[in-house]
Amino acid sequence: MTAFIIVSIGIAGAVSTDSWRSTRITDPNQHQRTGENRYPYRAQSQYILKELDLRSGDVVVDVGAGDGWWALRMAELVDENGIIYAAEVENKMVDEMKEKFADVPQIKPYLCKADGVELGENSCDLAFLSQVYHHLDKDGRIDYLRRLGDVVKPTGRLCVIEKYATIATEQGSHGTALSELIAQAEQAGWIPVRCELMTGTYHYLAIFVQRDLFGPEPSSLP
Repeated sequence: MTAFIIVSIGIAGAVSTDSWRSTRITDPNQHQRTGENRYPYRAQSQYILKELDLRSGDVVVDVGAGDGWWALRMAELVDENGIIYAAEVENKMVDEMKEKFADVPQIKPYLCKADGVELGENSCDLAFLSQVYHHLDKDGRIDYLRRLGDVVKPTGRLCVIEKYATIATEQGSHGTALSELIAQAEQAGWIPVRCELMTGTYHYLAIFVQRDLFGPEPSSLP
């Protein structure tokens, strides 16, 4: 059984029935790991990309792009008007992506440092980290997220996909507890607007926006 733990809140504050999923346990095994070994959440790629709602002309930095699996799928959505900066810290990975995506001009593989993506201020609509966050220096993660806040536009977003280390029984070090991610992101000025456990994968999807979007709470409500 594949399901998502999610309640989607619309603009008016109503629950969106088209994306709502019940959290009721109808099968004691429904949350057990069932996906393929390395990247089980890729089977949910259509859902994830729908949640990201990428559009023509969007600019994305795919941090730790690896083999470019996500970059290629996002490139189809931003089309030739957009850009996917495929950031990697290894020259070999960058060279392989350049060769693989020679005919996809909106994918721009490049070598970046381990402590930042080195892109211009307010240059990206989305920063995307898929199974990468746990690789960041533990003592530098908050600063890294702060620097991403400078790169991402004021109305842009941060998306993190990570193994939920709290429940993972194998390779637990290759993940991050959701509570840890949220605490560090909040210290860096990011506010979570969507957090979901992708059932059968032991991975979660977390989407953040910048704190400055939230003005002061009204002193008196109607």
